[in-house]
Amino acid sequence: MSELHTIHPTLRVIPREEHNVSRRDVSPNALRVLYRLREGGFGAYLVGGAVRDLLVGGHPKDFDVATDATPEQVKQLFRNCRLIGRRFRLAHVVFGREIIEVATFRANADDGSGDRETHEGGRVLRDNVFGSIEDDAIRRDFTANALYYAIEDFSVRDYVGGFEDVRNRLMRLIGDPETRYREDPVRMLRAVRLAAKLDFQIEAATAEPIPRLASLLGEAAPARLFEECLKMFLTGNAVASFEGLERLGLLDVLFPESAQALHSNRSGALRRMVIAGLRGTDARVANDEPVSPAFLFALLLWPAYCRALAQLQNGGMHAAEAERRAADRVTVHQLNTIALPRRFSLPMQEIWLLQSRFSLRQRKRVFRLLSHPRFRAAFDFLSLRLAASNEHADDVAFWREAQQQPGDELAAHLDSHPVAGEANGAPRRRRRRRRGGSAAAGE
Repeated sequence: MSELHTIHPTLRVIPREEHNVSRRDVSPNALRVLYRLREGGFGAYLVGGAVRDLLVGGHPKDFDVATDATPEQVKQLFRNCRLIGRRFRLAHVVFGREIIEVATFRANADDGSGDRETHEGGRVLRDNVFGSIEDDAIRRDFTANALYYAIEDFSVRDYVGGFEDVRNRLMRLIGDPETRYREDPVRMLRAVRLAAKLDFQIEAATAEPIPRLASLLGEAAPARLFEECLKMFLTGNAVASFEGLERLGLLDVLFPESAQALHSNRSGALRRMVIAGLRGTDARVANDEPVSPAFLFALLLWPAYCRALAQLQNGGMHAAEAERRAADRVTVHQLNTIALPRRFSLPMQEIWLLQSRFSLRQRKRVFRLLSHPRFRAAFDFLSLRLAASNEHADDVAFWREAQQQPGDELAAHLDSHPVAGEANGAPRRRRRRRRGGSAAAGE
């Protein structure tokens, strides 16, 4: 019998005058779905993250609905509905670009139909046994996500103490934390992500098992971990998420080689650079500027790349070959944990490999690099490296000015200021790096 069967939900109804959730802040399409389900004779509630976010004064992007209607019954009510999922069957009601996700109340029980299936380690593989709203509440992950907004009287329904936890800004798992993490190890990342997003504390008993169980993330699908990383790092809370992963031992599992490099970098320079980059990412999100997964992963895996490059160069490998090998090695190893698509991994590698070209000032090389499709991202990355070391300050200043000069002026400047050894087209001889050096020397 599941541990959740020992939980006895107690309904608390918070009337409209005691909470701040208003229909004005709810998507009109979500309201249409709620009213249509009610008119069809079904119970229907706004649920989960939208209710939680509205209670703390946020602005939800997604509005999910929970109902006692089965997915097939929802589909009969809405012509613009499609059913998705096998492990977890859902109805999506489509309004142009907006999708209202409608989930049937789930029970945390195996009724013998085969619609609930668990792995021997406790992980849920299939979950389509339907139940009551009380069943649905106790099987949700965090108390803050188990709140239901009722359209008929505008009250908030709370079965597991989530309303008080939201008021106290606490992320608390429903049920025994270790059991719930074993059911779905990605809940550990969700705890960190939601605490970072909402500026909540992770309740002590909810946080305690995470370092012990962190290795269970290795059982999660790499594609799912990639999506979870995008939610953690590209939604405006990257610094807080990174610090939470560090604190709870999850960084060592998600990015093992980078974590190892950060641990061994006694000066802390690499960590300074990562934090500076994540802070910049958060600022771009806050300003509604685009953020690139390729740049993000170039940043998060840079410590691993630096470490691999230093090892290869210390073994006597030529610099250019070592750079290519290090980039490939880090990427392939990381794919064991996170499924980084090639459309992001290839530009990520280009950002790394272009770093060594910024020290070359031969006219032909300068113009070739300026015209490279990945130049801007690589230059931004070079600028970011100043957070770790001032070694690249001259290069940053040169290339910043080069971008602002018209082509003929830049060519004239380069012709009148040839770098020793490059006047006749021969590449400048690069100074020898000190032992242990790399593309990130000094970092």
